[in-house]
Amino acid sequence: MDFSGKTVLLTGATSGIGLSIAKAFAAHGADLVLTGRRQLPEMPSGSGRTVFIAADITAPETPARLVAETIERFGKLDILVNNAGILFRGDALACTDEEWERTLATNVTAAFRLSRAALAVMKPRRSGVIVNIASDWGLVGARNAVAYGVSKGALVQLTRSMALDHARDGIRVNAVCPGDTDTGMLDSATDGADRKQKLAELGAAIPLGRVGRPEEVAHAVCYLSSDEASFITGAALAVDGGNSAG
Repeated sequence: MDFSGKTVLLTGATSGIGLSIAKAFAAHGADLVLTGRRQLPEMPSGSGRTVFIAADITAPETPARLVAETIERFGKLDILVNNAGILFRGDALACTDEEWERTLATNVTAAFRLSRAALAVMKPRRSGVIVNIASDWGLVGARNAVAYGVSKGALVQLTRSMALDHARDGIRVNAVCPGDTDTGMLDSATDGADRKQKLAELGAAIPLGRVGRPEEVAHAVCYLSSDEASFITGAALAVDGGNSAG
């Protein structure tokens, strides 16, 4: 895959899956606009240019500003990856109003606003790709993470709706749905237990026998963003070791 001359806007780029996605695009030559709440720990290396913008994507004005700055710096936006997300553990009785609202604001509303801003500049060019990072919990029921599961299910449906609405505009919209992946977000499932042991226990319940690696999710994102996936839109690609198959 070659993304030379392509401009990518990626949210949640400072750690975990997001950082792996940034590194993968950089390795394939893309120009990158990366954003996150925290400072980027390292600038991904590649033949393209990379810009980091610290931002809170839940602020109503942020999505349009990020797209505008991308256009200002690189002249166009080819690929948007909505990766930023948060997870609170808890069932409906444990989930507070604040946790519910923050989860939907980050995982759904921000992705919608960014997509809307991106579509406005992609549609006149009749070209563009949006990839939403959902979850296998957007495909099957989630235990002890009610707000997260609802938000990721909504993100999958947002993907399908935008794919249908904008297919004739030359814009493809897909979702990648990771399962348990070895990132900091998964630490909330360890409950203070030995991390290596807990990852092994989580992996034992997955058909392929292990948790995923961030770079495996990044490879799927790059594929769906590439010309090799030119006839794929509206898909929700599970990268979960077979977990959602059952």
